[in-house]
Amino acid sequence: MPHRELRGLYVIIDPALAEGRDEVEIAREALAGGARLLQLRDKTREKGLQLPIARALRALCRERGALFIVNDHVDLALAVDADGVHVGQKDLPVSAVRRLVPREMIVGCSTNDPEEARRAEADGADYVSVGRLFPTGSKRDTRPATMETLRAVKAAVSVPVCAIGGITEANIDEVLAAGADMAAVIAAVIAPADPSAGSPSEASDSAGRRASVRQGSDSEHGESAKRTG
Repeated sequence: MPHRELRGLYVIIDPALAEGRDEVEIAREALAGGARLLQLRDKTREKGLQLPIARALRALCRERGALFIVNDHVDLALAVDADGVHVGQKDLPVSAVRRLVPREMIVGCSTNDPEEARRAEADGADYVSVGRLFPTGSKRDTRPATMETLRAVKAAVSVPVCAIGGITEANIDEVLAAGADMAAVIAAVIAPADPSAGSPSEASDSAGRRASVRQGSDSEHGESAKRTG
């Protein structure tokens, strides 16, 4: 998987936080707002019930030119021909997942320090996530991390790094400045605490613009360095 595709705003759709709203509609609005990657993270429903939703999200992402990732469930990711699967430290290890999926399928892994990130990359991960960077109520069994952790992980691996955990419009610039290639948002897009915060499209559009501007600036800086180096 070309690493250049693993950049920008990464929206995680968790039905537990959607307050009954349709997952596909949330996804449509998030993509309209600039999301480049979508992940389905359903920790409660049986996979048979998740299957039609995953298929619809995969079709929508394909139509919009975005990447679709399934959280945890390798079999579900394979069943819907997802672009990738994301696993945590307590799920199947990356090395096992890599043996199960096609080489072109993206494998992401949650990490919390440089050692875990290096191991994930060595085992075949295409990207690693780092968090929880800020307080969040979207997932309770998370380990805290800091901007220094993010910078250390970025320095330790060559694969793209995704910042996660409590990321909002107010702090996304900070995580991108610390080196994150992607910024994962959950509650800030799909479950705004304040109804005046707007729709998923408006929330992701704001975060997406910031991510795109930062990533575009980084790319231009890199090209300039190559020309002057």
